[in-house]
Amino acid sequence: MRCYNCGRQLSEKDFCTSCGADVALYKKIIYTSNYFYNEGLEKAGVRDLSGAVISLRQSLKFNKNHIQARNLLGLVYYEMGEVVKGLGEWVISKNLQAEKNIADDYIDMIQQNPSRLETINQTIKKYNLALGYCQQDSLDLAVIQLKKVLSLNPRYVRAHQLLALLYMQAEDWEKAGRELDKCSRIDMCNTTTHRYRKEVDRMLEAADSARTKGGGKKKKASEDVVKYQSGNETIIQPVNNREGKGVSAALNIGIGITIGVAAACFLILPAKQNTDTNAAQEELRIVSEQLDKKTGAIEELEQQISQLTEENDGLKQQLSDYAGNDGKMEVVDGLLNAVSIYMETPDNTERIGQALEKIDSQAVTQVESEYFKTLYQQLLTQAGPSVAESYYKNGMDAYQKEMYEDAIKELTKAAQYDPENGDIIYNLGNAYRQNGNRTEAIEAYTFVEENFPGTERARRSRSFLRELEENNEQR
Repeated sequence: MRCYNCGRQLSEKDFCTSCGADVALYKKIIYTSNYFYNEGLEKAGVRDLSGAVISLRQSLKFNKNHIQARNLLGLVYYEMGEVVKGLGEWVISKNLQAEKNIADDYIDMIQQNPSRLETINQTIKKYNLALGYCQQDSLDLAVIQLKKVLSLNPRYVRAHQLLALLYMQAEDWEKAGRELDKCSRIDMCNTTTHRYRKEVDRMLEAADSARTKGGGKKKKASEDVVKYQSGNETIIQPVNNREGKGVSAALNIGIGITIGVAAACFLILPAKQNTDTNAAQEELRIVSEQLDKKTGAIEELEQQISQLTEENDGLKQQLSDYAGNDGKMEVVDGLLNAVSIYMETPDNTERIGQALEKIDSQAVTQVESEYFKTLYQQLLTQAGPSVAESYYKNGMDAYQKEMYEDAIKELTKAAQYDPENGDIIYNLGNAYRQNGNRTEAIEAYTFVEENFPGTERARRSRSFLRELEENNEQR
């Protein structure tokens, strides 16, 4: 142990013989840290990994520079499947002691294997995804992700515990028990595992008692023997025992055979059965892991099939919308036709107007393409005024012939393609007034008065508005 002040080797004294610093409390701290390190080492040796983590963390609280404790803590984390935590401890250890540190070997073992790094990343992502599914109450998807996690990292204790908890939620106690058994083989004294195990055992015992309830009582076999006490020994003798050397010899032979069979049963068979049981359990574990992998893959494929089916139905519906008689494809075709006519004959306002009339303005707003909407607005900007002028001329001709219905129809179209033209709106109001459409006339005159103040049209519109109001009061 070296002095914290000058770095010289300390003696048995409570002060440094080199610099004179008081090191009594410092020694107690270091001894306490070493005590917890030794305790963690013993617990790790008997696979009490969670207990080892607690002891080693206590050791590091007293001495954060305890390199052996930090490296051992990283190994314990790694053994529990917590690879990232283990790497973190080893990186800190390497920064504290850059030379002659076995943490270098541990870090290189992981970083120089790209496939192992990728496996670690996938494990973390899938475990976090499983936690997200649990929070969203999608427990089936969480089970699938946890099975994938354990197929990548079978020693991940927290994943086993969470999977067991999900099985307990689903009341599948046998599967939960198998997952907890796997946890116990990795970390024998984990408190969370034992708490879950106690609940699972209680539910399994309740299920067994429910199954065996109502069974018949076993009948005791009658004893056809005579028992008597001889000193401290109890002698058992058949009722119809006959004395004789032949019977005695046969009895001795029978006793010898019985002893031989008993020896075989109690000495040889248990060892053989134990070996067979261990082999069977190992095979069962391997088969169980393979089955978990395949089950997880099958369930994931089923989820993908369901999602693809929904996407296919949605695409079919979209295709139907585009291809229908009133769908978006017809609007696109109408716009392309109008643009083509405008480019070929820009002065033919009648054809351009007829093409624009075939485009449903309501359907235009439902088209998602911004390019389509931009093209439609540009066409209205370029061709709208000339088309509006053609409709305006037709409307005024009908107005002069006192064909007010036709005038309203033509002037409405003109206003649609040139909505800021005051003459069109003013004469549309006149057509409404002459036709007896009082409400529409008031709207048109009000628009002219508000948007073109100080003009002759605005003055006349105000005059007509007063006239319409007076006529309404007289009624």
